[in-house]
Amino acid sequence: MKSGKELIKEIKLTDRGDGYLTVWWLGQHSFAVKHKETLLWLDPFLTPLSGRRVPPLLTPDDIPAGSIIFGSHDHADHIDRPAWEHISEIRTDVTFVVPDILRQRLISDLHITPEVLIGLDDLTQKTIDNVSVTGIAAAHELLTPDPATGQHHYLGFVIEIGGMTIYHSGDTCIYEGLETKLKRWPFFDAVFLPINGRDAKRLKSGCIGNMTYQEAADLAGALRPGIT
Repeated sequence: MKSGKELIKEIKLTDRGDGYLTVWWLGQHSFAVKHKETLLWLDPFLTPLSGRRVPPLLTPDDIPAGSIIFGSHDHADHIDRPAWEHISEIRTDVTFVVPDILRQRLISDLHITPEVLIGLDDLTQKTIDNVSVTGIAAAHELLTPDPATGQHHYLGFVIEIGGMTIYHSGDTCIYEGLETKLKRWPFFDAVFLPINGRDAKRLKSGCIGNMTYQEAADLAGALRPGIT
């Protein structure tokens, strides 16, 4: 598996042209996705914490200018706070996309310029340069909108770029209405789903669950994407 300078060089040099996306898995639920010159980072986990099964393949310094970074929820392996703060200091033109309910707290905690920190909620859409992004509520074990605002701390993202559509679910279980929401889009070129499941023992120890691999296969079968 490539890492460090070798990997970021490959990412920077890759350009398959119109009609193509290139995807790199970075460990955990982290991916880099590139279309022509546009580079997306989906839940990039770049901090070398203990217990990681896959060590960081890149460092925050490797993130190129002009990138768009997505954080589905405020857990360390999805919104990597130390990495984000460093990236925002050295790359002032990087854009961050998060659940809107987290936006003000992240601006304050990480000193990110408000103009480059974009907030979304369930089925809200924004366009960043040539990229359309729609938030999709995620049920990290349970679907738990904030009782005061109705906003969601956990999101997935539907991303439309260059005539192609992808869905990164973040951490989620399947819930009533999720498939219906996603079928607003006629076709997904790729979907990225968790498969680590859930059980009472893990929940009791603070490990919040996701869909099982069988449930992920069922959702993928319903959506029939290009790749899963």
